[in-house]
Amino acid sequence: SSVWRCVELLATTIATLPLMSYEQVGKGQRDLARDSSLWQLLHESPNGRMTPCEFWMTVIINLALRGNGYARIERANNGEAYALWPMPTDQVEAVVLDSGELVYYYRVGSDLAVLAAENVLHIKGMGNGTVGLSKLDYMKATTNEVKNSQNAANKLFTTGGKPTGVLMVDNILKKEQREAIQRNFSEMANGSTARLYVLEANMKYQQINLTPEDMQLLERREFGIGEIGRWFGVPSVLINHSDVTAWGSGIFEIVEGFHKFTIRPALVNIEQAIRKRVLTSAQRVKYTV
Repeated sequence: SSVWRCVELLATTIATLPLMSYEQVGKGQRDLARDSSLWQLLHESPNGRMTPCEFWMTVIINLALRGNGYARIERANNGEAYALWPMPTDQVEAVVLDSGELVYYYRVGSDLAVLAAENVLHIKGMGNGTVGLSKLDYMKATTNEVKNSQNAANKLFTTGGKPTGVLMVDNILKKEQREAIQRNFSEMANGSTARLYVLEANMKYQQINLTPEDMQLLERREFGIGEIGRWFGVPSVLINHSDVTAWGSGIFEIVEGFHKFTIRPALVNIEQAIRKRVLTSAQRVKYTV
């Protein structure tokens, strides 16, 4: 749930910000380019099936989890882009040819399309400059620890919070007697709370595994939430963590820091990628985003 919330927070926050295109009018001045095809593409309708919010949420989800967000660019005869179609990161491979040219292999089922770099909007996370690093791969140890803590909690509560144990009997039992006792008292470990057990004939019950307190289960799960938030650059309080003093003295400072250190770098990265990949050389002279 922490991973889901971090990705959702990043994707929805970025996708709901307006993406504007401007026309340079000289002397450092600029006006909104509402009449341009660029405005229609970026601000109104990236393709025939998606709203801008839906499109950017799709791209940011892939970027946040896999380190790369891809979109196929459809261009008119004059070279200007008129549609952007997101491509799942796991189906795209960036390849540098012997000539130094960068191309993209896009696999859909058994079909393979080879796309030129100018026809792909590629937004990269931190990486080697050609592709971004997959965050999910690097945070695997953290997510595995959180998953194991979750599984342990599920198992514990499935048994009614009752640890397993040993039922000790002073006498030597026959096979039939041992099986009968196991049947009669199995619910002591399975978690039923409907019965009161009376042990007789010097029978004793001894717990043999750690309690949740001994396992520090709650502390581990709380720590895991903070770790996941750190991977995504999301303050813990924004993913409903109880540690509200983790960053800043109040919510305002937390949100301001989130905008400054997480959202703004992502927005600059997106804007520069659009100017480099989507705009033609003639558009870059006249427009900015």
